[in-house]
Amino acid sequence: MTVIIDYGVGNLFSLKSSFASLGVDVTVSGREEDIRKADRIILPGVGAFGDAAEKLRASGLFNALVEEATNGKPLLGICLGMQLLFEKSYEYGEHKGLGLIPGEIRPIADVIPADYKIPHIGWNALDFSEKESALFRYIKNGDHVYFVHSFYATGCGDFTIASSEYGAPLTAAVQKGKIFGCQFHPEKSGKVGLAILKAFCEEVAEC
Repeated sequence: MTVIIDYGVGNLFSLKSSFASLGVDVTVSGREEDIRKADRIILPGVGAFGDAAEKLRASGLFNALVEEATNGKPLLGICLGMQLLFEKSYEYGEHKGLGLIPGEIRPIADVIPADYKIPHIGWNALDFSEKESALFRYIKNGDHVYFVHSFYATGCGDFTIASSEYGAPLTAAVQKGKIFGCQFHPEKSGKVGLAILKAFCEEVAEC
């Protein structure tokens, strides 16, 4: 069973539709018992880091996510969901994340040229790191995906599996064991995004 976490801050319909097009049955749920029973977990998210982290705590899902991922259950964070995988964020203050991947979330304004628009919106190419990832088994280096973000992950070099150039190299995807994160939106990235979601679903069968 694939569970998309519903905690009030994700675009759940487009994600569910993407999995349906792959023939993957998904459950959208904000219940801890469903997370515990799931074969794999999708953590979506849009909006502010602090608000999202607080909603996870208020719903009782924060600790369940940490425990299940730490015990080896495949987890994919998307956009803000990826950022929540990290130790902390400096988006409008300092906020604690799930701490599943070392690193922190900082404004892209700190590293991109002053004349670049914020947020970073649109299609951009993936530049794979030297660390190979099963997440990209069906796509190639240079394939384009769709981004919408004003903050990025840094200090996660050992776990970065792809970056994208937007006036500076920005972390596009990360992996630590069976924990994956995509700063971009696979569900909005056409055939490339669907191929990434397919690869993540297949990760369970090989674990």
